Amino acid sequence: MFSHFDNAGCLILSGTPAAGKSTVARLLCERMTRSAHVKGDDVSPMIVSGGVAVNAEPRAEAERQLLLRAHNICALANNFSEFGFYPVLDHVLPNRGVLNLMLSLLRPRPVLLVTLAPSIEVATQRNADRQAQERVHYGFAELRAEMKAEFADCGWYFDTSELSAEETADAIQREASTRALVAPRVSRYGA
Repeated sequence: MFSHFDNAGCLILSGTPAAGKSTVARLLCERMTRSAHVKGDDVSPMIVSGGVAVNAEPRAEAERQLLLRAHNICALANNFSEFGFYPVLDHVLPNRGVLNLMLSLLRPRPVLLVTLAPSIEVATQRNADRQAQERVHYGFAELRAEMKAEFADCGWYFDTSELSAEETADAIQREASTRALVAPRVSRYGA
């Protein structure tokens, strides 16, 4: 178990499809005393009618639903945290706007952000190796480039191309508290 995560706060794991977010999040949660894995991919299908995929048309509605997903996973994270569970959020953050929204919703909790960033070749191969129903059927090179531009200097932009999921979880467990902080705890007096 690792105690520096077992406090009021949360970890956001982001990255392109097939970066390893869900696998690494699950591994990290299993190492904690009390934790919850909050997946954006579990929240999206709750919309039964009228759902628009993040990369679909109409763009304005797709973006609105992306923000709705962020609101919902932050609400879940806050609820878990208030009941003593450390939330690990597994969600694709395409830009700083979505991150800033999430940080505002998670305040005053400290937030760690780790963007898993394997090379596009590695992520593409991992996607191809997935079960058919888990594969993403669109190219995500443009998304990776956007994420690198937005997050290379925010939190921990972590190239995991040469690491297994276990090795990635080990590194996050060891180093995230010093490398990934994006929102320190805010006291009730604003300091």
